[in-house]
Order: sequence, then C-alpha cells, then structure tokens
Amino acid sequence: MNYLYYPGCSLDGSAREYDISTRALMETLGATLHDIEDWTCCGASAAEATSALLALALPARNLALAEKMGHREDILVPCSACYLNLKTVTEKIADPEISKKIHAVLAEESLELNGSLRVRHLLDVLVNDIGPQMLNERVQRRLEGLVIAPYYGCQCLRPYPVFDDPEQPRSMEPLLEAVGATVHSWDMGGKCCGASHMNTKMEVGLELVGAILEAASGADAIVTVCPMCQMNLEAYQNKISSLRGKDLHMTILYLPQLLGLALGLPPEALRCDLNLAVEKGFEKKIA
Repeated sequence: MNYLYYPGCSLDGSAREYDISTRALMETLGATLHDIEDWTCCGASAAEATSALLALALPARNLALAEKMGHREDILVPCSACYLNLKTVTEKIADPEISKKIHAVLAEESLELNGSLRVRHLLDVLVNDIGPQMLNERVQRRLEGLVIAPYYGCQCLRPYPVFDDPEQPRSMEPLLEAVGATVHSWDMGGKCCGASHMNTKMEVGLELVGAILEAASGADAIVTVCPMCQMNLEAYQNKISSLRGKDLHMTILYLPQLLGLALGLPPEALRCDLNLAVEKGFEKKIA
C-alpha cells in the first residue's frame, strides 16, 4: 500500500502527535507514505473569509504538486479541514469558470491540475483499505475493558459523505471492536465541537464541547480524527468542568494513537506525551 501524504500545517505544529502516530501506525501496517514535495498551507478555515479564489488556489497548488510527482497513488490526508479543502477542489475543478481561475494562478509556478488523483481521509483509508480484519490479526495488546467514544466531527463527513453517514457515523466502530475495545453508546459522534468558535464565540464552543464531554461520561476515552476537534475537546476541560459543576475530565486521543497502542507500539512512539488530556486511570488500564 502506497499513498501520497499531505500532513498540513496543524500536523506540522500543534498536532505533531497526530502526524507522528499516523506515520507510525501506517508503517506498522505495511503502508508507505510519500510526502507531497514543497506542500504548503491549504488555507484551513481562514482563507475563504479573505478570498474565495485563495481558498481554492491554496489546496489546488498542493494537488498540482502531488500530480507533478508522477505518482498514481491516492492522497492520504489525516486533518479533516485539509481533507475538506483538497476534496472541494477536486469537486469544483470540473466547473469551467472555476477551473480557468485556478489554472491562471497555478500558471505562475508553471503548475497544472488535471484532477487525476483521489483525495482520501485517513479514516476512509483505515476503514476501506486496512479494514478491521487486518487490525485484528496484528493486535499485540487487546484493549478489552476499555470503553471508547468515537468522535468524527464535521469536516471529514460533511458536505461530502464519501465513506460514512454524516448524521449517524459508524465507520470507526468496527476498527475499535477489532482491537478489543467496547464502543461507547452515544449519538454525539457527528455533532459539531464549535470549531474556531472557541476563539471567536467561546461561550458557544464551551457549550458544544461540554455537551460532548458530558455525553461521553462512562467512557475511558474519546478518539478523534481532527486536530481542531482534538484541541477543543482536550484543552478546555478545566473550564468546562467548572462551568458545569461536575468533573468532565476525559482522555482524548487521536485514532491512530489508540490503534497504535493496540498494535504494540509504545506510547512514546505515538507521542502520547504531547496530548493535553490523558487521565491516570486510562494510563493504568493501558499499562
């Protein structure tokens, strides 16, 4: 299994543990990742507020660089915001007017975009290329006794429901069960965490995250596939617990970190030390 790899800015900075654990897990599973050469920011959620063309041109440049490498593999993207931005370009490039504008920008670097490569979220790859059977066969440390709440967030499933139902997502469940974990029963997996509202309208973000943490009560951990969701869920637990008058502290891990632990990778190889919320009780159960 070979993939072109687009880490994006968050995984190069504040979410380094997501990048490191993704690379470690995929290597353990026998997959080879080829970084897109000279990749740059995809625009995240800020570019569109500045310029609709910029919001398309930035991810289009990365797709064009991927095509220039001459590979025919799919592009694997762990960050949900990056996935959405790159995926949007592959959908909109078919529009002649939009295509013309994008190619005028790319021409400044003598780049072209043909739309020949498929953009895929890490979760999609884990579910449909790796699959629960391979995970089950490679488990070194079964996670029996652990109850895990799968949290998808918005952007890996909306507005493009490629590999799961955005209203009732279930794609993580077979993966978790394959490594011995029990899936926490809840309906919050596809609910919004507030995204950047945590910075612009904190009261909204705190309310949304608080509802998610409260619904996860009884689970040993929440697993995520989005850097922004991860940050929102783990960084404000003290404040939310104080506001709600109850202890809502909860371990928050990236999905490849949890799967990596099950496959026998040590916590240090997955950089669990960089996570902001790992409870002592969870560490004892893992140990």
